[in-house]
Amino acid sequence: MSLRSAPSRLLALLLIVAFAGVGCSKFKDKDADEGVPVETLYEKAHKSMTNGNWAAAETTFKRLVAQYPYGPYTEQALVETAYAQYKAGKHDDAISSIDRFIRTYPTHKNIAYMYYLRGLSNSSRDTVFLQKVWTLDASRRDLATPLQAFNDFSIVADRYPNSRYAPDARIRMAGLRDMFARHELDTALYYLRRTAYVAAAERAKFLLETYPQSSYQNDAVATLAAAYEGLGNEVLAADARRVLQLNDPSHPFLAGKWPDYPSNWRKLNPFAGEKSALDND
Repeated sequence: MSLRSAPSRLLALLLIVAFAGVGCSKFKDKDADEGVPVETLYEKAHKSMTNGNWAAAETTFKRLVAQYPYGPYTEQALVETAYAQYKAGKHDDAISSIDRFIRTYPTHKNIAYMYYLRGLSNSSRDTVFLQKVWTLDASRRDLATPLQAFNDFSIVADRYPNSRYAPDARIRMAGLRDMFARHELDTALYYLRRTAYVAAAERAKFLLETYPQSSYQNDAVATLAAAYEGLGNEVLAADARRVLQLNDPSHPFLAGKWPDYPSNWRKLNPFAGEKSALDND
């Protein structure tokens, strides 16, 4: 072999390898779903949903929408995409998909469901690792997203009262109202423990006015009685006691056993979890 032909042979070999690599790359990059009929794509995605493979379902539904941007399959794929994202715990993505759907199809037959699903997503948005491990009280977290969830469920209950989702939306609204009421009561008890009696009374009154018939109504009345006693207003304290006696004669406040605050030593234990006077009821 001549020395002059060696570089030529090497160059030819490199070109062959390069073209082979490009060809393989194109083969690998080809989307298996490209050109697949819309019905087939939908069935594939739906099968992934049935098997609980939310990531695969989301990917296929998005592929369907990209290839077929219009039509009934596309509309349903958008709905299913949001549900798959919700089930996968991708709540922000689910809400984004739902908002897009509501803007695009405001009169769609599934619009009540989409508001309901947005409520479920907002309810679950702040479920963080610590809440799962130490069961932290949700009423002591930021209530911005639960308030959004309440608004979503109220839209379902008020605008679409005959939809199949309205009854459960009302139940969830009641649960959220109790969460908000507990938040107010915890705040009132915080003020009460620090002898800020005026602030405690104001929060208790706000609870009674804003969340009537909540599970914490009688506790709010007891807080009012304790706050008025602290202020030395025996008339208002007696009125609050009388209301409490009428509505909840077994309430521990009437026996001098409420509020029962956790020990200060508990705060020194980082693994003890959260606890308030309400946890001892």
